[in-house]
Amino acid sequence: MSRVRQPPLVTGISPNEGFPWTKVTIRGENLGTGATDLIGLSICGHNCLLTAEWMSASKIVCRVGPAKNDKGDIIVTTKSGGGGTSTVSFRLMKQEKIGILDQSAVWVEEMNYYDMRTDRNKGISPLSLRPANPLGIDVHKGKIPQMDLEGLFQGMSGDFTSENFSATWYLIENHSATSFDQLKVAANFLRKQANKKNEGSLAYVKGGLSTFFEAQDALSAIHQKLEVDGTEKVEGSMTQKLENVLNRASNTADTLFQEVLGRKDKADSTRNALNVLQRFKFLFNLPLNIERNIQKGDYDVVINDYEKAKSLFGKTEVRVFQKVYAEVETRIDALRILLMDKLLEMPSTLLDQKRYIRYLSDLHTPGDPAWKCIMAQHKWILQLMQSCRENYVKGKKSATVLHGPMLDLDSDVRPSPISRLSQTTSVKRASSFQSSRDDSWRFKAPQLVTFVDNLTEIVISQLPNFWKLWISYVNGSLFSETGEKSEQVEKLKKNARSRQNDFKKMIQEVINSLMKLIRGALLPSSLVEAELKQYGGWEAKVELSGQWLTHIIHTMRLNYESLTALEIPNDLLQTIQELILDLRVHCLMITLQQTADDVKRLAEKEDWVVDNEGITSLPAQFEHQVVQTLQALKETINCKAGETSIFQHERNQRHVHELFIKIMKVFIYSLEHLSTKTEGDPESIHLTSLPLDISSPDLLGNLHENFIPSPEQRLLIVISNCDYLASHTFNNLAEQFEKHGFQGTEKIAQISINDVKYLDQRLFETYIELKSDPIVGSLEPGIYAGYFDWKDCLAPTGVRTYLKEALVNIIAVHAEVFTISKDLVPRVLSQIIAAVAEEMSRLMQCVSSFSKNGALQAKLEICALRDAVASFLTPDSISSFKQALETLPHLPNGAHKKLLEELLNKFKSSMHLQLTCFQPSSRSLVKT
Repeated sequence: MSRVRQPPLVTGISPNEGFPWTKVTIRGENLGTGATDLIGLSICGHNCLLTAEWMSASKIVCRVGPAKNDKGDIIVTTKSGGGGTSTVSFRLMKQEKIGILDQSAVWVEEMNYYDMRTDRNKGISPLSLRPANPLGIDVHKGKIPQMDLEGLFQGMSGDFTSENFSATWYLIENHSATSFDQLKVAANFLRKQANKKNEGSLAYVKGGLSTFFEAQDALSAIHQKLEVDGTEKVEGSMTQKLENVLNRASNTADTLFQEVLGRKDKADSTRNALNVLQRFKFLFNLPLNIERNIQKGDYDVVINDYEKAKSLFGKTEVRVFQKVYAEVETRIDALRILLMDKLLEMPSTLLDQKRYIRYLSDLHTPGDPAWKCIMAQHKWILQLMQSCRENYVKGKKSATVLHGPMLDLDSDVRPSPISRLSQTTSVKRASSFQSSRDDSWRFKAPQLVTFVDNLTEIVISQLPNFWKLWISYVNGSLFSETGEKSEQVEKLKKNARSRQNDFKKMIQEVINSLMKLIRGALLPSSLVEAELKQYGGWEAKVELSGQWLTHIIHTMRLNYESLTALEIPNDLLQTIQELILDLRVHCLMITLQQTADDVKRLAEKEDWVVDNEGITSLPAQFEHQVVQTLQALKETINCKAGETSIFQHERNQRHVHELFIKIMKVFIYSLEHLSTKTEGDPESIHLTSLPLDISSPDLLGNLHENFIPSPEQRLLIVISNCDYLASHTFNNLAEQFEKHGFQGTEKIAQISINDVKYLDQRLFETYIELKSDPIVGSLEPGIYAGYFDWKDCLAPTGVRTYLKEALVNIIAVHAEVFTISKDLVPRVLSQIIAAVAEEMSRLMQCVSSFSKNGALQAKLEICALRDAVASFLTPDSISSFKQALETLPHLPNGAHKKLLEELLNKFKSSMHLQLTCFQPSSRSLVKT
């Protein structure tokens, strides 16, 4: 698609006033691409296109026509840009008809001749000097561009009225398509015109010959008559009298016109002086006009007037002109100083900086104003960054450091990423954290966070303009591109290219300063001692949480994207990537450490309310806490474009593994602490004090949540939780670790599972010891109660009380375990029954001898116990019961066996309800 050109704009005309047919020079912008592109030119409403001569896109020369309006605009119309506008105007002066002897206070141009006899204007228009067709043949305009003809015939002109007229140029321009025969006709036409001119003069002379002869004859006759009379030398003769008369007439005429001629000479002198003032009033009024325009800020007008005065009077030898021009130069020097001060004044917008640099360039200011501006802005950015740090270090916290012009950007710049940062900042950990568009969150954020935000905001608001100023400086767009200054522009562009390394060091210094200031606030250990004095000073600052570190990482990534969009070389931005990597590692470690602290406090949230599987909410809370940590670390762990993985360094990976294992061990230690914790609240509700329905699968559905379990119940609950951690939670977390990109998750899970199983085994042994020791200890006293003797006892009538009490105690343990977790019942009862069986075997082996009734009684009690708990027997308990029975004497009598069977059935029938809990329908597989 072709580029649309701007409409023409006229910014100057010289001179800006004059009489009709005055030659003027028009200056401006977009005045056409060539002579053929210029299709319209009017001054004060008069069409001046016929006299227009297109010089360049910024210059046109023409003559002003006799317009009706005294003052009007200069309107240029082109094919490419259409109708234009004008910021200046031209004043057309009217000529007065003045006689030869008439007095006038102003200078009258003598370009028109006035015939006093007929009062007819015999003036000849400059256009009338150009015959419409000097060759007398049709004109055939060629297609050769005007610029090519000017280059081919340098210093010549195709205008036949010009002193430098070139016939070849004229023929190429107007008759390039004319045939040779037509050119012959034109040559004949020119010969006829020349002959007519010569014949006209000769005919005029021939026609007046008779008159000349008559005059000659008359003068000759007078002369002969005077010689005959001889009176030409006599006093009082006719000749003498005639001479005297003529002399007196001459003296009288001189006397009469002496005053008139004196007034004429004085008028001529006055007119000459007025003419000088009138013609050069631009120069005489220029110093005052410069002062006024400077006060109004119209620097463009001042520069245009100065350029005009410099071209006209820069090398003048007239002393009065030199004096006035020297005053003009003095005011221009003051303007240069003023513009340089404005250029170096900070803060400033990019648009103003470009404008002032262009002004100084047009004024030919010595030195390099653009480079001085770049150095001043570089120093200003560094000062802003240091001031921001000092304000925060000294406690002068301010939510808004930037204000005023410093935040102004070019209108053609895409939305700054800092605006996206203020709109989309969010930190996620456990729940989403969204910042509002207003800066109210800044007052709630930690001081270090607001410092980093304000610091990066300074860089992002200043560095893009700084970079664009440099680009404009290198490509030369900062300077005027007119033909007169092309050599100067090329020189400045060459200077800019030679300073590329210096500017690169400036950018590097700004970025390094930004990185070190942030490191001094967040990672002081990464700086050497000398750097800490300049960039540190944040003593006694509170460590930031993981969520705020994540916010800072998000901010730094947005800053990196913004600087990358400016096409800044990647080697200059490498320090930002290094800082982001260090912040990501720091955030990861801090977040995991905080998670360990949070996990340690999870024990305070234990409510001891178990679900149907015997699990409290604590394992789920622990898993949820770790998963939330992983989700909060997702943005930190994930690599953006050009970033390095955190786990690329083995040291980081090892440290992360240690922290994850620490989190697991902290939770396991919390469980162990909960298992041994005691409560002294007398109003606490114990499970053992509640009426229980051991056949209900939803036993705890109606229990009040705020109860305090007994120590044995604590052990059971913690054991159940440990079992769930080993079988579910740790495996789930291993999958989450792997899903979020962590490595070596199997090792973490295995170590955690081993530790929790070790705790489970210790707590389980403690619980078994608490429950089995009383039951086992009651067997021997119960057996020998009432001085019972195996050698001398009555025939058995049933199972004795001690065994029933033991079974009731085992049932109580069953009920206690069942209320916590049905899955724990087989594991607990099998161990308690194994201990009871081992004790029964030991007691039987300690008996020296049995009578028949004693052996029958012992076998009845051993078989009753074994059959009652048959569902929970383990190989060890079966072996113990077998050893106990093997120590008893053999009963060969069938009557004894029948009696034993009857007594066993009687026992089972009498305790059927109590023994229901031991039935296979209410248990799970036995765990050892």
